[in-house]
Amino acid sequence: MPDVDAVNSGYARVLLEEYLENPEAVPSEWRALFESGDGDLVEALPGLARLLETLRETNGHAAPVPEPARTAEPAAAPADDDLLGGVAAAMSLVKALRTHGHLAARLDPLGSEPVGDPALEPERLQPKLTPELQARIPASLLRVHTPGETLADVLPKLQETYSSTSAYEIEHISDHEQRIWLREAIESGRYRSELSADEKKRLLARLSEVEGLEHYLRRVFLGQKQFSVEGLDTMIPMLDQAIELAAEGGAHEVVIGMAHRGRLNVLAHVIGRPYETILREFEGERTIEAVTSDPEGGTGDVKYHLGAEGSRSTPAGDLTVTLAANPSHLEAVDPVVEGRTRAEQTDRSTREGRHDPRVALPVLIHGDAAFPAQGIVAETLNLAELEGYSTGGTLHLIANNQVGFTTDPVEGRSTRYSSDLAKGFDFPIIHVNADDPEACIAAVRLGMAYRRRFQNDVVIDLVGYRRHGHNEQDEAAYTQPLMAARIGQQPTVREQYAAELVENGALSEAESEALAREVETKLKEAHQRLKESFAQAAGAGEGRIPFGTGAEVVTAVAAERLRELDRSLVTAPEGFTVHPKLKKQLDRRPQALDQGGIDWGQAESLAFASLLVEGIPVRLTGQDTERGTFSHRHDVLHDVETGETYTPIQHLAEAQASFELYNSPLSEAAAMGFEYGYSVAAPEALVLWEAQFGDFVNNAQGIVDQFIVAGLSKWGQTSRLTLLLPHGYEGNGPEHSSARLERFLQLAAQENIRVANPTTAAQYFHLVRRQALDPAARPLVVMTPKGLLRLKQASSTLAELAQGAFQPVLDDPTADKGQVRRLVLCSGKIYYDLAGHELREKAGHVAIARIEQLYPFPVEEKAALVASYPNLAEVVWAQEEPQNMGPWRAIRHRLEEKLPEGVRLRYVGRSWRASPSEGYPTAHLREQDRIVREALA
Repeated sequence: MPDVDAVNSGYARVLLEEYLENPEAVPSEWRALFESGDGDLVEALPGLARLLETLRETNGHAAPVPEPARTAEPAAAPADDDLLGGVAAAMSLVKALRTHGHLAARLDPLGSEPVGDPALEPERLQPKLTPELQARIPASLLRVHTPGETLADVLPKLQETYSSTSAYEIEHISDHEQRIWLREAIESGRYRSELSADEKKRLLARLSEVEGLEHYLRRVFLGQKQFSVEGLDTMIPMLDQAIELAAEGGAHEVVIGMAHRGRLNVLAHVIGRPYETILREFEGERTIEAVTSDPEGGTGDVKYHLGAEGSRSTPAGDLTVTLAANPSHLEAVDPVVEGRTRAEQTDRSTREGRHDPRVALPVLIHGDAAFPAQGIVAETLNLAELEGYSTGGTLHLIANNQVGFTTDPVEGRSTRYSSDLAKGFDFPIIHVNADDPEACIAAVRLGMAYRRRFQNDVVIDLVGYRRHGHNEQDEAAYTQPLMAARIGQQPTVREQYAAELVENGALSEAESEALAREVETKLKEAHQRLKESFAQAAGAGEGRIPFGTGAEVVTAVAAERLRELDRSLVTAPEGFTVHPKLKKQLDRRPQALDQGGIDWGQAESLAFASLLVEGIPVRLTGQDTERGTFSHRHDVLHDVETGETYTPIQHLAEAQASFELYNSPLSEAAAMGFEYGYSVAAPEALVLWEAQFGDFVNNAQGIVDQFIVAGLSKWGQTSRLTLLLPHGYEGNGPEHSSARLERFLQLAAQENIRVANPTTAAQYFHLVRRQALDPAARPLVVMTPKGLLRLKQASSTLAELAQGAFQPVLDDPTADKGQVRRLVLCSGKIYYDLAGHELREKAGHVAIARIEQLYPFPVEEKAALVASYPNLAEVVWAQEEPQNMGPWRAIRHRLEEKLPEGVRLRYVGRSWRASPSEGYPTAHLREQDRIVREALA
C-alpha cells in the first residue's frame, strides 16, 4: 500500500480527485487505499469526506468504511443561500483564473498594461466575493492545490500563480489526466522553488556572459550584423536548465534549431564554441587573413546560419549539444531538428528500429512573427504524436520580441498570442516575462517535467523585446518609435537582477561589477590570440565541395539469396488472411523469379531486403507509402478478417538492421525536412521519402533548395536522402504528370545530388542498392514510374538482378548500327511510347537509347554510345515535357559535346508552355503521338 506523507500528499490529492470522477482511472493500489478509509489519509486530506459520502451511494461496490473523525471547518457558519452562491462564484473564479488568468498577467517587460477580464475580479461576480464571504468559503471545496483553509487564504496565491510574470494556458487540453497534473504542478509551486544563493550567483554570472558578448561584438565590430539576443537574454540560462534536466532524464543529446536572433550567443555559451571561432567570423568580414587562417575555408555561409556541435558536462553526466545549421527561411529547420532527434532516439540495429525518446531532446526556438505565420510550423507540430515521427515531446521556446522585422503583431497574426497555434494540438503553453530570470527557469522546469511525464510537446512563450533593430544596421525607431524609446530607457535584465541580488544581500555591488569585467577580459584575450594566429595563415582554399569517390559499388545479389528473401517477403503468419486479390499477386512473385516478369514493387522489396541482411538500415516514409499510391508495393499486409497488420520485411530471419516504414501525413515540407534531418544524423542508413505524385514536391521546394541541394556546399552536411517522385505523362493533367525534373537539374552542380530516371525494375534495384552502398553520400532524386510499375516490357529477370549493375546509359538492343542514321536519345517512360509505336518496326534507320542517369551526366558513356554508330547524320533528343521543362535545357550542352563532325542535334517534344501538360486525355494522346511520329519519321 503506498505511503501518503507530507512529500506526496499533493500527488495523492490529484489521484483522489481523479478517483472521484472515475474510480477506474487510478491505479488499483490507490483505489484500494481510498476505499479503506485510512484515518491518516483522511487527516491529511480533508476533502476525503466527500469521497466517503460518494462511496455510501455506490450500492456496496466498496467495503464498509468507518466514519472518519471530522475536523472543524474554518469560519464555520450555517449553510445559507449566500454561502452556497459564494461557493459557486468561487468555483467560477478558480476556473476563470485557470482559463483566463493570463489576461491579467504582467508579461511585458516594457510595462504595457494587461487587458484583464471581468471574470477575474471577485467583487464583479454574483454574489460579490467580498473579503468576508471569501473567509467563509472552505478551500477544500474548490479543488485547488494551493495551501490554505479558505478562499481568502488561497486566492492571493492563486492570483500570483496565474497572473504574475508567469501565466499558463492549459484548460484547452482535452486529456483529463494532463489537465489535473498541470493544475497541481502549477498551483503547488513545485517547480518554482526558491533558488539557492549559489544558484542565483551562477544565474547572474551567466547573464553577465550573455550581455558581455553582445556588448563586445557591437563595440569592436561596429555596424556588423550579430542579431543580438539582448531583450531575451534569459533564453541562454533557460537552455542551460533544459540541457541539465534532459541529462537528468537520461538524454545523451540535445538538438537545437533556431533562426538567427541570439544564435551567436547560443554557439558560445550553450554549444561551448571558443570565443575565437565567433570572433573569426566577424574578422572575416573585414580581413582575408581571418578566412585563410581557418582550414575549413570561409566560403560556406554567414556566421548566424552555421551549425555546431559541442559536449556539455552536467551533474548527471556529459551529453552532446547540436545546433542545426539553418537558412534564413526562419522555421524551415523545425522538421529537420525533429528528424535528427528521431534518428538519435532510434536503435537501428533492431529489426523494427526500437525508439526511445529519452535518448535525445529536441529544442526549437521560434520567432514570435514566424510561429503563427509559417505553415511549416503547423506541419511540424502535426508530427508530434504520429508513430513514425514522434520524438517524445519537443521543448518549443518562442523568442517573443513583440514585433516582426518592422511588422506589429496586429498586422502579423489574427490571434492574441503568437503561441495560439499550439492550442489546436493540445500542447500546454507557458507565458513568461523575459525580465524575470527566476520565473524563466521555473518555466523550463515545469515544461521539462511535463515532457518527461507525458512525452508531449510544450510551448514556452518568452515575452521580451528587441533592444536594437532587426539587425544592428537597422533603425527600429523608423517604424516603432514609441517602443524604441521605451526600450532605450529599460535597464537590461542583468542590471535588474544584479540590483535585486545586491538589495537582498546575496552579493555586493563590487562582486557584480567584477563579473562583468571578467567577461570583458576573456573576450579581449581571445581576440588577441585570434589576431596573433593570422600570421600563420594558410593559403586560401578553393571552397569547393569534394567530388564523389568514383568507387565501383557491387550491387548484384546472388540468385539463391534473392530466392530466400522473396519467400520471406510473401509469407504471412499462420491464420493471417490476406486479401484474396492481393494474395494472387503475391503468389505470382516466386514464379516471376523463374519465368521473368519481376515488376517494380518486387524488385524494390528485394533491394531493401538484401540491404537489411547486409546490415544497412532502411527508412521509407511518404504519402500512402505502405501500400503505394499505385497499389504496387504492399509492404504492409492487412488481415481482411481482423484488420491486424503484418509487415513481412520486418521479420526477415537474417536481418541485421531496422526497416522503418510509415505513411506520412499529407504534407510535404515538414515530412521531407524530417527525413532530411534523419538522414543527416544517420549517414549509414538509406532514408527514402515518396510523394503521392511527383509534383507534390513543389510544396517542399524550400527544403530542396536550402537543405538538400545546398547543405553540403554551405555547411559540409552530407545526406543520402532519396526522393521517390512519380513522373510521367499519362493523360492525368498538369498536376499529376511532372515531378518538375527541370528544377532538380537546374540546382545540380559540383556533384551535390544525383538524378535518375530508370526505366526497368532491375535498373531501379541496382540504383537503390548503389545509393545505400556508395561511400560518397549524396541525395538521390528518382523519377519513379506510374504506368511502368506493371508494364511487362519494364519488368526484369532474376539474372538481371543477380548480375550486372546500374547502367547510366542503355543502348538500343535491336539496332543494326551500320544502318542507323538517327539516334534518338530519351529518358524515362517516353522510351516505351517510342519503342512500342506502330512506326517503330519500319524505322530501321532509327536507334532509341536511354539516358538513365541525368546528373552527374554520364559524359563518357554518352560519347561512347554515339561513337558506336558510324553512319549517324543526326541525334534527336525526345522528351514528353515542354521544351522549357524536362531535361533538355539542362543537358543540351552535354548532348552537343563530342558529336561527330556533320552530326546535328535536334529537339523533339512539346513546345514551350506555362503549364506542364494538357488537361484532357484525348489532347494528351494526340500530342504524345505527334512527338513519337516526329522522332521516328
